[in-house]
Amino acid sequence: MTLGFDIYNVDFRVWSTLDNPFTWLSGQYKIPNYTCMRESKSVAVLTGISGRTSAQIGTLLELYRFPQLTCGPLDTVLSDKSKFPSLYQMAPQDTSLAIAMVSLMVHFNWNWVGLVISLDESGLWIIPELREEMAKNRVCVAFEHVIPSTILTQIFSSLIIHHEINNSSANVFIIYGDNEYLLNLRLYFGQFLMSSKVWLMTSQSDLSMSRRYFMLGSFHVPLMFSHHHSDISGFKNYVREINPSKYPEDFYLARLWFLSFNCSHSESDCVTWENCPQDASLEWLPGHTFDMAMSEESYNIYNAVYAVAHALHKMLLHQTEGNGKGMVPSPAQLHPFLKKIQFHNPAGDLVILGEKVEAEYDIVNIWNFPEGLELKVKVGLFSPYAPHGLQLSISEDMIEWTIGTTETPHSVCSESCGPGFRKSPQEEKAACCFDCIPCLQDQISNGTDMEQCVKCPDHLYASSERNQCLLRAERFLAHGEPLGMALACMAVCFSTLTAAVLGVFVKYQDTPLVKANNRALSYILLTSLIFCFLCSLLFIGRPNTITCILQQVTFGVVFTVAVSTVLAKTVTVVLAFKATSPGRRMRWLLVSGAPNFIILICILIQMTLCGVWLGTSPPFVDTDTHSEHGHIIILCNTGSLTAFYCVLGYLGALALASFTVAFLARNLPDTFNEAKFLTFSMLVFCSVWITFLPVYHSTKGKVMVAVEVFSILASSAGLLGCIFAPKCYIILLKSDRNSLHGFRDKTYTGRKKPS
Repeated sequence: MTLGFDIYNVDFRVWSTLDNPFTWLSGQYKIPNYTCMRESKSVAVLTGISGRTSAQIGTLLELYRFPQLTCGPLDTVLSDKSKFPSLYQMAPQDTSLAIAMVSLMVHFNWNWVGLVISLDESGLWIIPELREEMAKNRVCVAFEHVIPSTILTQIFSSLIIHHEINNSSANVFIIYGDNEYLLNLRLYFGQFLMSSKVWLMTSQSDLSMSRRYFMLGSFHVPLMFSHHHSDISGFKNYVREINPSKYPEDFYLARLWFLSFNCSHSESDCVTWENCPQDASLEWLPGHTFDMAMSEESYNIYNAVYAVAHALHKMLLHQTEGNGKGMVPSPAQLHPFLKKIQFHNPAGDLVILGEKVEAEYDIVNIWNFPEGLELKVKVGLFSPYAPHGLQLSISEDMIEWTIGTTETPHSVCSESCGPGFRKSPQEEKAACCFDCIPCLQDQISNGTDMEQCVKCPDHLYASSERNQCLLRAERFLAHGEPLGMALACMAVCFSTLTAAVLGVFVKYQDTPLVKANNRALSYILLTSLIFCFLCSLLFIGRPNTITCILQQVTFGVVFTVAVSTVLAKTVTVVLAFKATSPGRRMRWLLVSGAPNFIILICILIQMTLCGVWLGTSPPFVDTDTHSEHGHIIILCNTGSLTAFYCVLGYLGALALASFTVAFLARNLPDTFNEAKFLTFSMLVFCSVWITFLPVYHSTKGKVMVAVEVFSILASSAGLLGCIFAPKCYIILLKSDRNSLHGFRDKTYTGRKKPS
């Protein structure tokens, strides 16, 4: 469609009637032949919205260097100046269209979108732009359908589109392409195809033209992106007052009047205007028949007329200054002035023909309730010139969604993962399709759609909802809790009992029983047992560096004293028996007190091991955050495990040596022999610590500390009970046996009488 006009007598009714949809669909403008062009005073040609038609006309106009201004959307083919040097496109460039559409998706949290795009230059251009911008904002393509250009393949394509849309979980689709085909697509499938779907489209893809598509409770929601432009002063008043009587030569205006207002006509096909309503106005017509607002194409025509007028004015001024007055302007002479034209139109917008500026977009929603309203309402604006994050402004409450609901449509492949969950991608699917996996223990996610869970610091733990980290409560084997209190009471009671036994031995130190069992070694053993019981108190209470060091060192030394004393007592029993045999060496060893040196040697060895331990890797205060959920266990770390096991192993070696010697001497026929009691005490001692090792390593936290304390108390109690309980029984309850006469009777009755 083309339009030639006389630039000296511009009539605005030319472009205002072009806004009539019937004109767009039915108008046929023929290209003037060479003779008409040569004789006409026209200096420019305006062509319509079809880029294909403009290209065909442009090829002919280029032969005469005739300026051509296109009013349709920007076409990349027509932008090739090597092919169309005389063609000027009035529409701004759509470099921000993809950003605008994706910004709207992000605003409404739509990340699952279908694409229906025509197979032409504009469609092929926007596909990579959309894909890139969608990938940046984590919006995924549910499906992509490219509309073919041939009519036959379009029929089959319609069936495919119908199937894909109705079987897709996406509720939002981008429509970009040839308007005529989309109108046919809408006509074929109507409500069934687009029910309850949101369609994002440009104004040139508007499906509302001359189509009735309202159905109560089920219709698609169109959101159109149209180029933003200021309102033209007086335009609506002009359209409101226009009628065929004022412009009788406008055939299309007359036909629109005839079809819209039931005017009669005569046999000569001339319209009889008297039968029409006298105050008839285009404002009466519904939105799907005639839109009172200025369309993008009309605005482009408006700017084209002013551009040609400004260029012609400058050209005439240039000719006047060059003494060229009276010369008839040639259309080819207009090009240098059109290329440099830059002005503000009466609406206040800047118009530049030489270079293209980025367009701002009005976001328009079509209100169609009640039926036939077809009211286009501006609900938002996208400006690429605004700061990042403020480019999109939209009024959600003004958008008319599907009938019967005010909720914003939902279009996602997978529902968002809430706090406490992380996204797990689904195999062979888009990034927007994922499963929600709960965070592991002590890991949280406090946002939606988190890629990874975050581990809480050691002093914090994850709540049951896994959405926040909470402060751990400190726990240790405290004196105030039942377990700690019970162990502390046991330690105090056993140490008191041991002290009482020591008091008994001191009181009855001159009795034969005390003398016979080596008074000095008994005192040393009882004293060491008191400290063995009391050293367990170091394990109870809040640990610190000093108590952590004293725990293991004191435990190792005092138990070494106790076990080495038992070994010395056992060796003394053996030497006492051997001393009755002929020879002086055994008697000398017994009288000289050589067994007592065993204690000193054993203590020195153990203290050396403890010194190396403290010098290399001493015990220190540590925390355990894994044993009890929500708690942080404060305990002592042994430091060097090798040193710890060396100290413990040395104690075990001493106990094994004592047990072996006592076991071999258990049946020595002597009145004062206590080897049996020593054997049994070492058996109890070894059993306790052998059991301790697996139990100690199978427990965690403060229970592990309690196991060690219990082992200390049990092994010490075993030594006390097995060695000293029988002696106290005789001293306190059987005093008649604690005398020389009693011992002789016992010795005599214990031996076999001669025959």
